[in-house]
Parts: sequence; C-alpha cells; structure tokens
Amino acid sequence: MSNVIIKTDFNFPNQTHLYKGKVRDVYSIGENQLVMIASDRISAFDHVLPQGIPYKGQVLSQIASKFLDATADIVPNWKEATPDPSVTVGKRCEPFKVEMVIRGYLTGHAWREYRDGKRMLCGVPMPDGMVENQKFEEAIITPTTKAEVGHDEDISREEILAQGLVSEADYVLLEKYTKELFERGTEIAKEKGLILVDTKYEFGKDSNGVINLIDEIHTPDSSRYFYINGYKENLEAGNPQKQLSKEFVRQWLIENGFQGKDGQSIPEMSPEFCNSVSERYIELFEHITGDKFIKEDVSDVLNRVESNINNYLNQ
Repeated sequence: MSNVIIKTDFNFPNQTHLYKGKVRDVYSIGENQLVMIASDRISAFDHVLPQGIPYKGQVLSQIASKFLDATADIVPNWKEATPDPSVTVGKRCEPFKVEMVIRGYLTGHAWREYRDGKRMLCGVPMPDGMVENQKFEEAIITPTTKAEVGHDEDISREEILAQGLVSEADYVLLEKYTKELFERGTEIAKEKGLILVDTKYEFGKDSNGVINLIDEIHTPDSSRYFYINGYKENLEAGNPQKQLSKEFVRQWLIENGFQGKDGQSIPEMSPEFCNSVSERYIELFEHITGDKFIKEDVSDVLNRVESNINNYLNQ
C-alpha cells in the first residue's frame, strides 16, 4: 500500500543519526534537535506486523501532540513543532533508563501477576480480595526498565536507586510528575466518558539538565482506556470491560494462532482487516480527543512528510 508509511529513509540538512523503533523513526538534527516520524507500522507481542495501518501514525502523532500541550503546565516537554500531521520536531533529551508505568486499575499485566498469586508488583503491595479491572484505592507506580532489545522488565523504586539508574532527587520528581500527569489524563478522559486505566510516561533531561516529558502521552499505544458507561455493571457481573486500546489487534492475532512465540507465523493481514484496524484507531482518536479526525492526503505520503519537514528545517 503506497498510502502508508512503512519505512522512511530521508536525508535532512544537518542530519547526524537515524534510529528506527518499532513504530517511530527518529532523525537527529545537529546536536539538540530530533524529528520523530510516527509511521503506520503496528507492533504486537514484540513483533512488527508486516502490513501498515492507514492513518495510524497521524492518529498517534496528533493525540500525543494535543496531550503534550494540555500538560505543559505540569512538566516541560520535548515538543517544539508539528510540521506534518505524522511528525513531531523537538529538543533532544537524554532519556532515563526507566519507563514510569502508572496503574489505576488491576488489569493487564498487573492482573495476570495477581491472578498467579503475587501480591507485590515492582515493590508495591496489592491488597487481597481484588477482582480483575477493579480500581486501586490509589494509583500505583510500577516502573519498567527500558530494554534496547526484547522485553522491558519490572523493577522497583529501590532497585532503580540501588543500580544508580536514576538519582533519588530525580526519581522523586519523576514520581511527582507521573502522578500529576495521570491525574490530568484521568480528568480529560472523564470529560469524554472514558476511564484512563493505566499508562506509561518517558522522561529525559534536556541540555540544561531539566527533566522533560518525551516521546508520546495518553495514546492508545501507550495507554488503556475503559468506557465509564457500563464499567460498574461489567465489574459486578465479572464481564470484560469495553476498552479503547490496541488490545483488539492482540485478540485477533491470538484467535489466528499468533502470540509471538517460536514457530508461530503472523497471520495474513488482508486490506479489509488493515482498513478495519484503521477505522478503530480513528474511533479511538475521536473518543479520546473529542475532535473530528481529518484524514490528510496520503496519495504520496512519503513526499508529503519529507517536504513538510524540509520546509520547517529550512526556515
């Protein structure tokens, strides 16, 4: 499909480095600037799937941009400009080697650990007698390491400090920002009839040594949302919650025999399936932001992106 961004290989003025993540391509410009392109690649079970999803990069980029602006009074962030709907340009920061995960509800990974009898997650106790998707009395912070390859691993505050991954003074600030960002995200979600269930934040230090929020925030790739409507009834009946996240893609893969394990093949993704995923991402965008999604011209999407970035950098 020529209307999706699967791969970029641009050469911008003063470009010094290119990093390709699972979903994002990040170009270093000079010493202090980054150009981040949200591609239309989609990953699940630590595998990048073979087909792109139309408009997915635009969805992620525009949600993150909106929430970076909506939280800039809490913590400075890396964003400088969005010269294209799939692109963010910002200041280079030195990332901390941990991701700050915060959970308001017992679901996903936390529930699987709990179900298996564990009552401690990342050094944080979880009370007995809880059920899946139940709200914690107070949101818990369960950090992970930031793996270069493979899986991120759970880690406790004590281990982070003992290993010198983050200084104590910095970690206290990271916890404070994480709680305040989650509180703001929860308020914004509530206005849209949604529950922000859990999410992760990444932070780094800019060239002045100031902590900044980096990467993305409150997107369906980094966060899980439930609908408020029906939450209580589903919880009491022991039914699954209706959620807004990319969980539906994981479910489709599981139903088609793929969970990223050795010997398993990724099922064929038909154009119809890719378009249905695209529609779900657009639905996510409109629910989470409250804005109407405007599809950009993708007839020659790579040229559009390259041209918009060049115009911005040459200003």
